[in-house]
Amino acid sequence: MLVLIILLAVLLLFAGFEMFLVLGWPALLIKSSFYATIPNPAIIQKLVGGINHTTLLAIPFFILAAHLMGSGQIAKQLTNCVKLLIGRTPGGVGHTVVGGSMAFGSVSGSAPATVAAMGGMLYPEMRKSGFSEKFSLGLIVSSAETALLIPPSITFIIYGWITGTSIAKLFAGGIAVGLFLGLAFSVMVWLEAKRKGIARSERTSFADKLKGIRAAGWALGMPVIILGGIYSGVFTPTEAAAVSVVYAVIVESLVYREFTWKKLFDVVEKSAVSTAIIFVLLAVGGLLSFFVTLGQVPTHITNFLDAAHAGPVAFLIFVNICFLIAGMFIDPNSAQLILVPPLFPVATALGVDPVHFGMIVTLNISLGMITPPFGLDIFVAASTLGKPVMSIIQGVWPFVIVNILVLLVVTYVPDLSLFIPRLIFN
Repeated sequence: MLVLIILLAVLLLFAGFEMFLVLGWPALLIKSSFYATIPNPAIIQKLVGGINHTTLLAIPFFILAAHLMGSGQIAKQLTNCVKLLIGRTPGGVGHTVVGGSMAFGSVSGSAPATVAAMGGMLYPEMRKSGFSEKFSLGLIVSSAETALLIPPSITFIIYGWITGTSIAKLFAGGIAVGLFLGLAFSVMVWLEAKRKGIARSERTSFADKLKGIRAAGWALGMPVIILGGIYSGVFTPTEAAAVSVVYAVIVESLVYREFTWKKLFDVVEKSAVSTAIIFVLLAVGGLLSFFVTLGQVPTHITNFLDAAHAGPVAFLIFVNICFLIAGMFIDPNSAQLILVPPLFPVATALGVDPVHFGMIVTLNISLGMITPPFGLDIFVAASTLGKPVMSIIQGVWPFVIVNILVLLVVTYVPDLSLFIPRLIFN
């Protein structure tokens, strides 16, 4: 059955079909070939029931919050604050890209939104400071990955929905992994700045820094409210998502006075389209997962690994290879919907912690966002900045290599992913 799913999905993918058909047709073929006795209304119930979870309510709220901030002043204020604090270091604008991406990710959870926001604001400054076009493009696209790891993360929410893992624990684990990935990119910026002889930016006085922090006070309130509220137990991640939308609307409309009713309507409309795309994929992906589970695919994988005497180390190598290949050709949500249901039960059977496995999955998905030929963030950057796709791909490759090294560390050093969840929840 698994071979049939893979072959049909690959065929549909290369034939140019939309992703919901690439996921949905194999599920319907399996139903008609192996489970014809299941009534058709049950399939509709599975499609609707698969997305009828309160946990998933966080997704449209965080998407709307991301669009509100990206279209208004919150993203700009966060980035300016980061620039004031770390812009003096060698390659300061590059460090600002990394730090700004993490800051924006901490209130949006969306990598494409981060690419659009950071690229528009900081690409001209990177070029002006002396960074090459390829390095600048590669850094902007790659740094946006941290938005999938620094909470709140839409990818973590989907993973938690699929596996039943605590989203709050996933958010806690993502803090350390996201910071580690950001640090790796900052090291690349420092080395490139030294190699190019890029001068430091002008010194900013302590008074000016305080002034900048005060100016960004309302923007800084967003991550404090979201993360502080979740970990203090005031509200759940889903409630935090709703609060983030209310906060963004109030701040952008009444404090920064950025939004008119027309602009607010346009942002809501754009967010609704993005939400609909994700939920259609979740619905058909949930149906496919149902048949994968019904066909005992996880059991077959476990039996194969037992027969091959493969332990957790070999299994995790297999997981990384699967996601690396999938990330080259399909969007991250689809990769997660296809691969996590059969692989997660195997991981838990081998003793891999669900939170640790979530970090591995999400970091792989982050890598897929920048991996040619179909890395989503590559095309977002090309559209936002008006640059050729090939120029971006050439700039991304060094960051792909660093990302793989970070992935290996995260994969085989579980404590990096688990020490913050253990501190908070144990």
